[in-house]
Amino acid sequence: MSVPDPSGDGGKWLDAHYDPVAGLYTFSSCVDLADLSGDGESRLVAGDLGCGASAMKLKVYRGTALMSESALLDLPSGLVAFFMDLHQPRIPAVAVASGPCIYVYKNLRPYFKFTLPGLEVNALEQDVWQQVREGQIDQLTLKEMLEGIRRKADVPLSVRSLHFLSLETNEMDQFIQLHKQQPIRRQTVITVIGTLKKSTADEDGVSCLVIGTESCDVYVLDPEAFIILSKMSLPSVPTLMDVTGQFDVEFRITVACRNGNIYILRRESDKPKYCIELSSHPVGLVRVAKNVVVGCTDESLQGFTQKGKKLWRTLVPAPITTMASMDLPTRGFQAVLVGLANCEVHLYRDKNLLSSIKTPDAVTSVCFGRYGREDGALIMTTRGGGLMVKILKRTATFDERDSAPGPPPAQSVRLNVPKKTKLYVDQTLRERENGTAMHRAFQMDLSRMRLAAAKAYVKALESSMAPVSSSAAEPLKVNAVVQGLGPSFKLTLNIQNTAAARPVLNLAVSFLYDEKLYRVRTPYLRVPLLVPGLVYPLQTFVECTSDKGVSDIIKVFVLREGRSAPLLTAHINMPVSEGLPLA
Repeated sequence: MSVPDPSGDGGKWLDAHYDPVAGLYTFSSCVDLADLSGDGESRLVAGDLGCGASAMKLKVYRGTALMSESALLDLPSGLVAFFMDLHQPRIPAVAVASGPCIYVYKNLRPYFKFTLPGLEVNALEQDVWQQVREGQIDQLTLKEMLEGIRRKADVPLSVRSLHFLSLETNEMDQFIQLHKQQPIRRQTVITVIGTLKKSTADEDGVSCLVIGTESCDVYVLDPEAFIILSKMSLPSVPTLMDVTGQFDVEFRITVACRNGNIYILRRESDKPKYCIELSSHPVGLVRVAKNVVVGCTDESLQGFTQKGKKLWRTLVPAPITTMASMDLPTRGFQAVLVGLANCEVHLYRDKNLLSSIKTPDAVTSVCFGRYGREDGALIMTTRGGGLMVKILKRTATFDERDSAPGPPPAQSVRLNVPKKTKLYVDQTLRERENGTAMHRAFQMDLSRMRLAAAKAYVKALESSMAPVSSSAAEPLKVNAVVQGLGPSFKLTLNIQNTAAARPVLNLAVSFLYDEKLYRVRTPYLRVPLLVPGLVYPLQTFVECTSDKGVSDIIKVFVLREGRSAPLLTAHINMPVSEGLPLA
């Protein structure tokens, strides 16, 4: 079943297949493309999550049909296809990470099972279960002691103890009788899996498995003996991973962790070499050439160098659901596919949007590569379990100039710089010979300019031409308006808090004036809480008490209540009264 593409990029993609009821529920980490039969046709291998805690399967698609499926014992957390030996014909194996185990399939048959090494068990927990085994304590005492250990101990409790603490009282006795004779084990689980070339970068070269665990460790496994070749530690639990390089030469493992940071591991160290701190948690991680592209929960796409330097940031129109790389070696083209919650898939190169594909449902996994005999196949699964296949046309081109914001094309045009003239050469020689004198003259002029600016600033403060607070702690601005012909004037003070986000409170306004000339009805005003950006008018009345026809200034002080030092001072030039003074 195929559907028309309603997007504007329908000319670049062919609709090969769409099955809305395929029943394939998976994520990008559980999808891969590989030639599992050695006949030159790539198959789609997917770890189907099923419906919750059941029906987990390993499915293999050939073309538009389901080729085979195998039951999985637990939910898959990742899936990769890799070459584990040099045998002919060159057929890759499939590794499925599920719980604490890796299940390796060869020729679509179970071949090997690797289990992660156990973790250290809390000694106090072992002693408590030993007392239960000997009948020294009852179930309520056991629960109380385990809760105390969980609160204080550095080593976490085992799954058995945690399960016991979650039981009702009437279920505890049966649980104890069933498990008390069994030894206590504490097992971690795999959160992410990837592959690392062992010694050569060839496409069919032998690869090691790289796994991240819930215990904040990263393991590199030998592909033949399945022994741990290297162990590295992280500050948090890994959730996304990208691997590049060769194990025997040099490699980099870029890991996004649950604490919202990205760490970069290298061959010579068992600790992270670099750390990238993000403003929000990552939901996608893709490497493009030597740069890392990260999708975050704040609906942004960010680019970083492999040393953690931020290169660019762009916003996307909806939350990101999945990400994958798009690599076409025949064209030398690399980009990033981004699945969005608004039923769209965007194609980005750096921060430039190259293409947009509309889908019938939100996409949960994206995979691009060789499928069947087509090199440019885009495979997507939807939230409702649908399977969609699109093929990139051989005539398709992507033009960055059609994309959204970025530097204008004129920025990359080389300037036509004129040749050096004789005047330019003479001026250069003069500057070289008289450099010291020219520098001294420049410093003198600079000092004079600074002095003139300081004098102008002091004059402005004294004459109140710009009554603005010079304190960074209390950024205030005041201006005054005098209304009336006299002898009674209306005085309005407009006070504004110029801070970015911090309100100001507990302020007051006081007036200083010549009592022989003026009388202020309210010489002391309380200022309300000043919200940033708003202008607050304070009003009072000034009465002229002199009949000599003279005027004077009234000083305004803005100060904090209980303190005598003003935060801001302003001068108001009062007009000459045109009426008789008040009695």
